[in-house]
Amino acid sequence: MMDYVKSFLDFQELDLSKYEFLIKIGAFVLFCFLLLIIIDKTVAIQKRLRKRRLKRDIRKLTSHVSEMTPQTFFHMRNSSSGGRGRRHISSNYEFPGIYILFNHTKNMYYVGQGKRLLQRVNNHFTGHGNGDVYADYKYGDEFTIKLIPLAGSGFHTLNELERYTIRAYGAYSYGYNRTRGNRG
Repeated sequence: MMDYVKSFLDFQELDLSKYEFLIKIGAFVLFCFLLLIIIDKTVAIQKRLRKRRLKRDIRKLTSHVSEMTPQTFFHMRNSSSGGRGRRHISSNYEFPGIYILFNHTKNMYYVGQGKRLLQRVNNHFTGHGNGDVYADYKYGDEFTIKLIPLAGSGFHTLNELERYTIRAYGAYSYGYNRTRGNRG
């Protein structure tokens, strides 16, 4: 027992001034490590909040857009402003944006983009777009179409708007989209 007391007293008499620099370095490293953990958690929370906010904004944006059937879309697109030989009305009203195709029969979405949006949507229902969408349409599945112009959407690029809409609608995970959207 006396040996323990003696070794404890020797420890108290130990000159720690030699180790003061190492103790300070260790404390600084510990402080930096804890700071990195806090920053990492904060960034993760901000990312989750941003994703929720974007999903909410996409849903809000699409809730103010009217849906139409492919038949209504074709009627609108193929109308002309005059007689024979006149261009379709839609030729004068092309705009950049995204479209959301919803298959009500299978509860699946396809989200795409186009600089000439009406032409791009038309391609899907005439066999020149996503083959799975066309096949389901051809065999009688019920679809609706939403068109969202880039202008006024709050997004800067079509790629950005498309990516977030694909995510919001689960079009990659559960729908027709084969990618999560363009990165450019």
